[in-house]
Amino acid sequence: MFVTAIFNRLRTAARRFAGADQGNIAVIFALASVPVVTFVGAAIDYSRVNAARSSMQAALDSTALMLSKDLTNGTISTSDIEARAKTYFASLYTDKSGTVSASDVHASYTPKDSSGIATIQVNASGTLPTDFLKMAGLPTLKFGTSSTAAWGNSRMRVAMVLDNTGSMDQNNKMAAMQKAAKDMIDTLSTYNNAAGDVYISIVPFAKDVNFGTASDGSSNVNASWINWTEWEAEPRILTDKNYPINVTYNNITYTWADIGPGAPCPFDTSGSSRPTNNSTVRTYGFVCMDRPATITGSPSPTDLSKLSTNKYLIPSSGTYAGMICPGLDSGANYPGKSRIFYNGCYTSVVDQTIVLTSGWNASCPTGKPNCQCSGNGNNRQCKQTTYKHYWRNHPTDSAQAAAAAPGHGTWTGCINDRDQAYDTTNVDPGSSTGGTPSKQFYAEQWADCLPSTVTAMSNQWQTLKDQITAMKASGNTNQAVGLAWGWQSLSTTNGPVKAPQKETGYIYKDYIVLLSDGLNTQNRWSTSQSAIDARQKILCQNIQADKDNPVTVFTIQVNINNGDPQSQVLKDCATNGSFQMITNSDQTSDAFKNILTQISKLRVAR
Repeated sequence: MFVTAIFNRLRTAARRFAGADQGNIAVIFALASVPVVTFVGAAIDYSRVNAARSSMQAALDSTALMLSKDLTNGTISTSDIEARAKTYFASLYTDKSGTVSASDVHASYTPKDSSGIATIQVNASGTLPTDFLKMAGLPTLKFGTSSTAAWGNSRMRVAMVLDNTGSMDQNNKMAAMQKAAKDMIDTLSTYNNAAGDVYISIVPFAKDVNFGTASDGSSNVNASWINWTEWEAEPRILTDKNYPINVTYNNITYTWADIGPGAPCPFDTSGSSRPTNNSTVRTYGFVCMDRPATITGSPSPTDLSKLSTNKYLIPSSGTYAGMICPGLDSGANYPGKSRIFYNGCYTSVVDQTIVLTSGWNASCPTGKPNCQCSGNGNNRQCKQTTYKHYWRNHPTDSAQAAAAAPGHGTWTGCINDRDQAYDTTNVDPGSSTGGTPSKQFYAEQWADCLPSTVTAMSNQWQTLKDQITAMKASGNTNQAVGLAWGWQSLSTTNGPVKAPQKETGYIYKDYIVLLSDGLNTQNRWSTSQSAIDARQKILCQNIQADKDNPVTVFTIQVNINNGDPQSQVLKDCATNGSFQMITNSDQTSDAFKNILTQISKLRVAR
């Protein structure tokens, strides 16, 4: 439009010039129009040259990157560089207004210097015929540029954060992810030309992650970064409601103080009548075990048909006499507690014995629990026993106290979200258990604890692939806990999975690859997708804001048959559009290859 306007004005001026009868003005205009037209034409010709140079620069950049990759991977030798550069450039240069001959494309290779840096420089030059400047004696304009790729001082750390939730068992998603992830490890291992060039961590996640009960040959049970307060805690529904026990059994109503040896279980998952003991209790989300639910020999907490009638009565004898042991939580009251074990029991200690009636005709009043009569004649008494209860403790019986408090050795390795707002950071957990919020990571006894564990940054390729082989689908989705541990695994200063220290003289590039097949469904506090996404959004923003240790995040949403809407939090978490949505498990391999291509480009870019 600008050029057309100029020509229209020139044409109008020329017509006026032809009809002008004032000679002086015509002469002046004629003389002035020559430099005006020349400058306008020069601007047009130079803009065309700049466009051609931009196209050349893009082609040279790609050529240099491809050459450096070929040389690094051993697919070409140094003697092949010049010829391969000409071939690559010819296929990549798309601006046909300029002429670039093969003889004007050159490439030079500089071996590693004292800093371990190798470079390839590609130069090109060309000519472009002018439209206007040829009237000024310039029939062509020359243009040229260069591009340099440097490598050898670039090292990478890749955290692979992989969804292991139950839905990954469908539509071949787990198998496809496992193969693609192993292939990525194989490819990244080829970049490990020297020890320390490439490190990879593996973070399988569902609702929790499994850190494992041992690492580096030592037990994690005694690790200072673990917070055991929730693992040891009694059921929250009881403490929040001040132990609202009111259970009717055989037409006798028991309160919390009445529950002791031989009393009915005060917990239920449904609130319906038990067919074996006519007990109707409130919905607490768990039933009773005859011992701590995670101790060997405890009845199956998921198959109530295997529990005999006496399992609904508090044991009257043996090691666990008088113990009230909650089983697996259904999440009925607190969805974040779904399928969580409680690691302990209440012990029952006699509080007081109340004489209800006495004398010749003494008898237990109707409906009074724990009433027993003894004695004869005028000395006959009917007494009621009430109890105090102690969680994981007994004030006078050390053996019972020990039996009611399973040790941390029964822990299976699962770790839950940290306290807010530490759940959105990668700060060091420290070793202090005091204070709220806590920086420590919370142990959890989750029934669906994953078999594959968090594996710190390593270049032990087979060990990494073995962890991927061990993956099994289980549980709900909490992308944030996996992402947080992926970020933690990149840190060289903050435990508990510190990455190896970074050596001076190298450029380090950190990456997170996060794959998930569904939207968020459960974290430590909630089953609300929006609430979980809100925590994850803050976490992603914190990762993106870390300029001292920048991390490039790639995210993949596996959405078979578009069953879910696009995950906005996954998309926003990705760096500069590095988000992929795939709708078929067969596309998983291509998604990982796309990431590898981007990592390869970033790796050799100066």
